[in-house]
Amino acid sequence: MEPATATQAAAPAVPQLKDELDIVIPTIRNLDFLEMWRPFFQPYHLIIVQDGDPSKTIKVPEGFDYELYNRNDINKILGPKASCISFKDSACRCFGYMVSKKKYIFTIDDDCFVAKDPSGKAINALEQHIKNLLSPSTPFFFNTLYDPFRDGADFVRGYPFSLREGVPTAVSHGLWLNIPDYDAPTQLVKPLERNTRYVDAVLSIPKGTLFPMCGMNLAFDRELIGPAMYFGLMGDGQPIGRYDDMWAGWCVKVICDHLGLGVKTGLPYIYHSKASNPFVNLRKEYKGIFWQEEIIPFFQQAVLPKDCTTVQKCYVELSKQVKDKLGKIDPYFDKLADAMVTWIDAWDELNPSGASLPNGKAK
Repeated sequence: MEPATATQAAAPAVPQLKDELDIVIPTIRNLDFLEMWRPFFQPYHLIIVQDGDPSKTIKVPEGFDYELYNRNDINKILGPKASCISFKDSACRCFGYMVSKKKYIFTIDDDCFVAKDPSGKAINALEQHIKNLLSPSTPFFFNTLYDPFRDGADFVRGYPFSLREGVPTAVSHGLWLNIPDYDAPTQLVKPLERNTRYVDAVLSIPKGTLFPMCGMNLAFDRELIGPAMYFGLMGDGQPIGRYDDMWAGWCVKVICDHLGLGVKTGLPYIYHSKASNPFVNLRKEYKGIFWQEEIIPFFQQAVLPKDCTTVQKCYVELSKQVKDKLGKIDPYFDKLADAMVTWIDAWDELNPSGASLPNGKAK
C-alpha cells in the first residue's frame, strides 16, 4: 500500500469553511509533507506548534498562510500558565487550539500523507471531516446503516422518529491506513502489521461509550467542545507519554454525553507513513498501561452535575473528580488536575466571552 502521489492529490478542491477553520500541526522538523497536501490545505490558515528546541528553524513550503509558535512564544503568551502546555511531546498541539479564533480545528501529524480510496482516488481528508462536523450525530440510538446523514443512507426501519433530528457533532475522529496506531506491546508482537482495510463508514459513538481518540487525524468544533480538548501533561518531566490524545478523548466524550453533543468516527483515512520506535514507546507508556485499568472505569462512572452547563464548568468539575479519585493512584494525577484548571484559566484569558481577538493576543 502506497500513499497518493502529489499528482493524484492535485485534483481541484473547492475549499469549504475557508475562513472558519484552522489546521493545527505539531512538529519538530521541516514541513515538507505539506507539499502532498497542498491542493487541500493551501486555502486554509495553518497554526504550527514547534516542539523541542526553539532555536531550531522550521522550514515551511512557500505559499502557505501560517503562524508558528515555539516554546519561547508559548511562555511569552501564557506566562506562568505555560506550565500546562507539554514540552517534548505532540501534546503541545493543544496550544494551537487555544490561540485559534476559528470555529473549527483540524489537526494532523507531520508523518501523515494523503491516502487513496479503493478506486485509487486521493482522499481529501479535510473535506470529509467537514461533512462529518456539519451533519448531526445520533448517539442515543444506533443506526445499523451507520451514519444516516451520508449520501445513499437513511434511518432504518424501527429507528425512533423522535430521535431522527440528531444532535450537533462536536468531534470527527478519522482513521489511518498503513501504520496502525498500536500501543507498544502490540507493536512489539506485530512489527510488520499494516492496516490495508478501507471501511467506507462513519459511525456516531453511542452515549456512555468511551473510545481511544487518536490525535493524528482529528477535527472538532472549537466553539462546541474546544475548552475540553486539553492534551494533558505529557513528555518532558512527566512520568507518562502517548496518552495525551486519549486523555483528551475520554474527557471530551464524558462532556459531550453530558451536554448532548455527538462524536463521529470512521472516514476519513490518512496514510500514516512512519512507525515510531516500540521500545521508546514502551518507556513512555508503561505506567499508562497499568493506570488505564483504573482510569477507564473512572471515566465510565463519572457523572457531571446538572449545573455544569458549559464546557468550562464541566471540565473544572472533572478536574476535581480526577484529583479526588485518581489522585490516590499517583501524585501525577494531582498535578494533572491542577493543570486542567490552569488550562481553562488560560483558555478563558485568551478567549474572553464575546470578544474577537487575533490569534495569540491576550487581553
